[in-house]
Amino acid sequence: MKHMARCPALVAILAISLIAEAALALLSMTADADEQPFLPKSVVSSTVPENGDVNPYGVAIVPAGFPSGGTIAPGDVLVSNFNNSDNLQGTGTTIIKLTPNGLVSPAGQATEFFKGSFPGLTTALGVLKRGFVLVGSVSTADGKFATIEAGPLLFLDRNGDVIPPSPFTMKLDGPWDLTIDDEFDHARVFVSNVLNGTVTRLDLAITPSTVTVNAATVIASGYTFQENDAALILGPTGLAYDPEDDVLFVASTADNTIFAVPQAGSRTGSSGKGAIIFQDDHLRGPLALVFAPNGNLLTANGDAVNDDPTQPSEIVEFTRTGRFVRQFNVDAAEGGAFGIGLASLSKLVRFAFVNDNAVDLTVTDRKSRELPDD
Repeated sequence: MKHMARCPALVAILAISLIAEAALALLSMTADADEQPFLPKSVVSSTVPENGDVNPYGVAIVPAGFPSGGTIAPGDVLVSNFNNSDNLQGTGTTIIKLTPNGLVSPAGQATEFFKGSFPGLTTALGVLKRGFVLVGSVSTADGKFATIEAGPLLFLDRNGDVIPPSPFTMKLDGPWDLTIDDEFDHARVFVSNVLNGTVTRLDLAITPSTVTVNAATVIASGYTFQENDAALILGPTGLAYDPEDDVLFVASTADNTIFAVPQAGSRTGSSGKGAIIFQDDHLRGPLALVFAPNGNLLTANGDAVNDDPTQPSEIVEFTRTGRFVRQFNVDAAEGGAFGIGLASLSKLVRFAFVNDNAVDLTVTDRKSRELPDD
């Protein structure tokens, strides 16, 4: 210390060095805070287009690699509307799109991707990587079950124009939901049929300008389907396919059960319902069904079966072996949860879901390396 007292210049240099290190540490902490914000990256936007269609049903996210030159691009979220502006079930005619750029669409200003002549656009909504969109139709004349009719499965190009083989009806009876095993130039599309309680597999060949259905096979059957005062009709709905094990998971709403159909991608006939995977009090009329990045399954409870007003509009997470993991509610009232979409896009995972009660869409992005909290 006596030596340093005789060297004031050295003391000054050391002091400046310590101040500089402290400043760099503060800047580093600030940078870390900027890189790890507290608020989630999320947006809530109306699904109501100019014509007033309501009751958002299906949700699909345009996948990475989707070709340019159309009106939709990778990461855009599509939502199909089941009701018209008078809220009559089975009469909606639009698919809206949202580009998650931080801006929301006020009610009546959601951007239309498709508006057609086949009413009652269902949860059977999906996107093929090569540039096409599929959507199902189940219509009514007046919003009542007495006038319900099975509509077709429509094939659309990247501009929302109907292309062949539309309207497709072979071995379909009320296309209610679908999932796609997409191999770019060919795909397997699994479609649940709400009017006869079956699941159909479509084997597609795909070029840059055409889609061809090479085969249509009923691979599962026997699911309960029935009239419902609130939901119009209940039957097999959400589908999620595991290509590694060749198993199709089926959310059967009226049965209040998740089933697993083996050899779904290759079988030539029906397996019946398949094996029961998940069936407990956390299910309240399961609708949409998707795989989460951690390998678990997510389903949306529509509350038409086993309803509980203290646990309304839940999205439920469970393992593929049937163990409950977690749930969260979409709305404070029952009947809000329906369509779910999930996609990996570059370095993020995009999760989207609709709220039928609020008539809106929530889109949340998270870094793909992030894992859910315990």
